[in-house]
Amino acid sequence: MNLDLDGRVAIVTGASKGIGLAITRTFVDEGVHVMAGARRLSDELAGLVEARGATFVPVDLATADAADQLLAAALGRGRVDILVNNVGAVATRLDGFLAVTDEQWLTSLNLNLMAAVRMTRAVLPTMLAAGGGSIVNTGSVNAFLPDPTVIDYSAGKAALTNLSKALSKEFGPRGVRVNSVSPGPVETDLWLGDGGVAATIAQAAGGDPAAIAAQAAAGSVTGRFTRPQEVADLVVFLASDRAANITGADVTIDGGLITTI
Repeated sequence: MNLDLDGRVAIVTGASKGIGLAITRTFVDEGVHVMAGARRLSDELAGLVEARGATFVPVDLATADAADQLLAAALGRGRVDILVNNVGAVATRLDGFLAVTDEQWLTSLNLNLMAAVRMTRAVLPTMLAAGGGSIVNTGSVNAFLPDPTVIDYSAGKAALTNLSKALSKEFGPRGVRVNSVSPGPVETDLWLGDGGVAATIAQAAGGDPAAIAAQAAAGSVTGRFTRPQEVADLVVFLASDRAANITGADVTIDGGLITTI
């Protein structure tokens, strides 16, 4: 399917690895020039930069000025057509709610919610002046599947999903579509890497990270984790004009993990 995205300019946060890297690569394949925001330039992202389909913008999305830096880089290309708020992080809270400090709450909410708030606030005036644009936020099934072991992450993603819906109502009449995607467990470092969810739980329980991951995968109807490329394909479709009448939607991609209506 031709998504008619050739020549457009997109900002993608958290673009150096995992879902963000897959989104960046897919946009580049569709002819989009991507402003790829991340703290560090990964080898994989460097390859996309060398192919001239992406520009690496070194930013820490946890800081207040990162949004303006990314916007300035994009405006160097003339405009911003698409924003993907993908950056996020999770810490496993095995000691329970009472052990989570204010500092840990604020750190989690800052990256999982406020980074998107700041980035959207920076980009919206440009999109409105141009008469339209598309924003896609990467949420999580934990937004509506609360889990005490990731309690602050779950709360942040729930707020992000709520924000997406509210923004779609305010700015949809002015040509800016806002949607979100809610992946279940995905084959990324967040779940499978050193220090990821599986490794953290396994270390605490004296088990095997692979067994923990397999148990989590078995909770889905498909029996596996979602692949980053599958999330990327969904995000890029929602960002395109092929989804021109989709706004305010949250699309779940979890292999059937959520079984309720």
